[in-house]
Amino acid sequence: MINARDYLHAVFTSTLLFLWIPLVAIAADTLHGQYHLLDEPSIQKPGKVVLLEFADFYCPHCHLFERTVASKLKKEFGDQLEVRLVGFPVVRGKLPTAFEMYEQAKIMGKGSEMRQLLFHTIHDKGIQIFDKGLRRLLIRKVGLDVKTFEKGMASGKPYKALEKGKSWGERIGVTHTPTIVLNGNVRVDNLGIDNIRAVIKGLLQKR
Repeated sequence: MINARDYLHAVFTSTLLFLWIPLVAIAADTLHGQYHLLDEPSIQKPGKVVLLEFADFYCPHCHLFERTVASKLKKEFGDQLEVRLVGFPVVRGKLPTAFEMYEQAKIMGKGSEMRQLLFHTIHDKGIQIFDKGLRRLLIRKVGLDVKTFEKGMASGKPYKALEKGKSWGERIGVTHTPTIVLNGNVRVDNLGIDNIRAVIKGLLQKR
């Protein structure tokens, strides 16, 4: 007959063994690079990593990341990497127009082109106010129909998409831009290109 002390010891030992097995599996499945996992579902696609850039179009650091890191990684990984910007305004005193333009262009299949053009217009051209005249020029430049675009802007859907992205960022603890999250649940701690490349390669190898 087993006494209470031996019973508790057996239960404790069994519990440790039960917990140890998945912990070993997790440790063996770690990625290279500096990152941490978020308690969020993965949005990775087969054979592709999704890079989410929580960014402010008016943030010079976001512009630098877009130009020197995101663009290079996209060229390197090609179709294996999808880059998405999630609007997360942190610069005060700016209208949400640029973010809404990006969201509407994304709806119409030209999000990447509009993202690059907005960063270029704001930081390289020094233009920060997007009146309807300037909007028409940028809309045409990315190859979209102005009337359809403006109708979409007036619908309120781009603004709702912006608010949804902001709520998402706040939920996962985004406090500054740029913040990089891979596949929706791997937050990259070091934004150097070598570190992000290492994490991306690890994710691609594990799927």
